[in-house]
Amino acid sequence: MRSLHDLTLRPRRWSRALALALVLPLAGCATGDGQPDASPPAGAPTRAGGTASAAADVRAELRVDGRSRTYLLHRPASADGPRPLVIAFHGRGSHAAELREQSALEKAAGARGMLVAYPEGIDAGWGAGTAKTPRRPDPGLDVRFTEALIEHLVRTERADPERVYVAGFSNGGSMALRMAAERPGLVAAAASVAGQLPTGAAAVEPTGAVPVMVVYGADDPVRPIGGWPSPPPDPKEPILPSRSARETAQAFAEAGGAGAPVTEKEKGYDRTVWRPRNASGPDAGAGAGAVQLLVVHGGGHTWPGSSFVPDKRLGPTSDALDATDTILDFFAAG
Repeated sequence: MRSLHDLTLRPRRWSRALALALVLPLAGCATGDGQPDASPPAGAPTRAGGTASAAADVRAELRVDGRSRTYLLHRPASADGPRPLVIAFHGRGSHAAELREQSALEKAAGARGMLVAYPEGIDAGWGAGTAKTPRRPDPGLDVRFTEALIEHLVRTERADPERVYVAGFSNGGSMALRMAAERPGLVAAAASVAGQLPTGAAAVEPTGAVPVMVVYGADDPVRPIGGWPSPPPDPKEPILPSRSARETAQAFAEAGGAGAPVTEKEKGYDRTVWRPRNASGPDAGAGAGAVQLLVVHGGGHTWPGSSFVPDKRLGPTSDALDATDTILDFFAAG
């Protein structure tokens, strides 16, 4: 039996219509390492049977470091002006289409005029830490891929380079945190659901001010909220040691020069906020360096507010918080 860390979260089969919708012509391919040269063609098919000028889901391919990488792209219906971009990383053992269903990010983001890109990880995972592993001998590969993907979408999809956001679940959440930590000038804000910063030999250290939100289930049975300094061995790929959810948020707060945290009790969850020292007023939670930790009472290794039904071993999905809307509101506030 697979470990909880390697579950693909597939409680039911894809419908025929959805499966067909995701098998779309590859577009946006590249010639040469990291140099994409074409956007998805006009008139490409969409789930609704329209054209690429309407809201569309397309699979596209980008060549980086000699390797072809695939991503699922959702375009909002509105195409006026440069558009905010969300890069969403799936969890370990999962895939882009699954995170798409689990988070429903493209629906909420599309209503806000945002592009959403769901990249596919190598071997269904991400190099969220800085140490080499047998499967990931180049620990910087996914960082460079993400940089190239952002550059490509800025050039071909009119993504706004000043409003690039990263989010993710579990291992993908840790990947989003790594991008925020190592590329604070590239990322306008980041959010992680059930993901923490790696520590130990694979440690990732925040290097600048960037707004970050960490959403965590208090009863996560896969990656404990208190961190995992000595995770059990995995025969396929080492599970990275991690900081606690609070230590993760604290590290970003310190890198951004934020003040002391303030915790507020909400219905079903606790919100801890580290505000910039020079911030004041009702919107003081926004701006460079703002950090929030949302601890969901009774939540498991799941996406709060999701209608996706995960494996029962991952724990319950709380409806006390709509993680998708909360994250996108946080991005907009920054």
